[in-house]
Amino acid sequence: MKKKSASQSAPARHSLGEGGFFNLRVLLALFIVLAGVFLALAGFGVFPAPPASMAQARPTLTRSINPLLIPPGFDCAQIRALGIDRQENLRAGAIMIFCGQAQGGSASPAAAFSQFARSLLPAPLAFGAADVDLVTGTETSPHVTQSETYSLANPNNPNQIVVTYNDSRGVFASPINISAASVSTDGGTTFVRLTAANGQSPFTNTLGDPVTLYNSPTGTWFATFLDIGCGGQGIGGYKSTHSLGPE
Repeated sequence: MKKKSASQSAPARHSLGEGGFFNLRVLLALFIVLAGVFLALAGFGVFPAPPASMAQARPTLTRSINPLLIPPGFDCAQIRALGIDRQENLRAGAIMIFCGQAQGGSASPAAAFSQFARSLLPAPLAFGAADVDLVTGTETSPHVTQSETYSLANPNNPNQIVVTYNDSRGVFASPINISAASVSTDGGTTFVRLTAANGQSPFTNTLGDPVTLYNSPTGTWFATFLDIGCGGQGIGGYKSTHSLGPE
């Protein structure tokens, strides 16, 4: 005689993750559909343009720039092709301001913070020896700006030091001359700014961006600057077997 089993089959159970996974897929599909509709409407210009008050206005720049620094008929569209935006000399800076790609004439916003940070440091907190003035000779305001120094000492004679830099002394010279060098023969205790007979630096027709080099086997100093005579604004070099000026 057969016995009937009293047990009944249990109903199927679903894990909690199955329903959640299905809902997640639905939500992702809806999101993708909505994103596609939004992009399509934006492409057809359905959404209105922001009001003019919210549009970012191009800053108005005062072009108080020495016109001698701007090449006649300069095409501002060529700034990146000529690498002007990657240069740090006075002419490149003037061109960037003239073409509305940079704003000059205002102090860096970091200046106040730097002064505040220095005020928190213990005095005197001096680094190295006393400061030495590289600039000697006549200075005529307002062309008294020097910047971007490049210093090098002769490894065979550390008393010889040459420092090249940008110098606005010759910004109105003809031809323009905004490069300079100062030399020391006493290990940096004193410096003399190189000055030709015409009162300018010996690096005529140059635009700064200095580099100083010394070739030990030949005992030769080299100084390079942006040079108008080299392809309009290429790199021109000067050399000397002594530190007192180019030959």
